[in-house]
Amino acid sequence: MLFHLYIEINLPPDMPEEKANDLRARETAQVQQYQREGKWPQMWRVAGRYANISIVDCADADELHRLVSALPLFPYITTTVTPLARHPARL
Repeated sequence: MLFHLYIEINLPPDMPEEKANDLRARETAQVQQYQREGKWPQMWRVAGRYANISIVDCADADELHRLVSALPLFPYITTTVTPLARHPARL
């Protein structure tokens, strides 16, 4: 099942840079692992924001929640999730 995610990251302004860099590095590694597994096939940066739009392929909403909540930046993100269905006009 495909899901469209809009993820906005809101790190506290007083977070030490070393901690923020560590979280970002661990986040990148985790998402890249999901990509290798075929779970996170697309990710696009939203220009001008600390945000992304992603397409995630999961069995169901429970699996999606497990993937997203395991992200190192999860405590600092706001996520909007939209389940996707095949459009009848798609080739």
